[in-house]
Amino acid sequence: MKKITTIAAAFLLFATASFAQDWNWDKAHSQLNFSITHLGINDISGSFGSVTAKLVSSKDDFSDATVELSADVNTISTGNEQRNNHLKSPDFFDAAQFGTLSFKSTSFKKVSARNYKLTGDLTLHGVTKTVTLDVVYNGTITNPQSQKPTAGFKVTGSIKRTDFGIAPSFPSAALSDDVKLVANAEVVKG
Repeated sequence: MKKITTIAAAFLLFATASFAQDWNWDKAHSQLNFSITHLGINDISGSFGSVTAKLVSSKDDFSDATVELSADVNTISTGNEQRNNHLKSPDFFDAAQFGTLSFKSTSFKKVSARNYKLTGDLTLHGVTKTVTLDVVYNGTITNPQSQKPTAGFKVTGSIKRTDFGIAPSFPSAALSDDVKLVANAEVVKG
């Protein structure tokens, strides 16, 4: 009996895994952005130009999703080349040593019809911390051009730069410790 139960459990695990679908970051229609407050009076925004991400889910509502994301810190852009170069320097991200930002989910929980909590490990500047982000699922459609199912999400949250060892010598009066994160993501099935 124990052997039959083990075989049945293995079959169920295999069957569930076989229905999981990959959804990939649409580079042309997605952005990973951040903003930080300068001198307590103005938010400065930026983005990462090279991002890859994959969402895997077997459910139409994505309630069992797993998410992995990677961004190239060397592609940071704030609209000002001098600031971009300073952010890549050892004063901030130290892109030469820590060139990749990564996130791997540990939980994707539905909290209401379109709202989720996404928890996972964020690695930035060589430091890994658990973060929880808010997600709004904007829906899924068949893209009229590609004819592929496409889902939209808005992910928001904040981290403390000093938790990741970024610019610890900059006082919060000059540069806020809180950094807001916003990802507007379209993911394409397949």
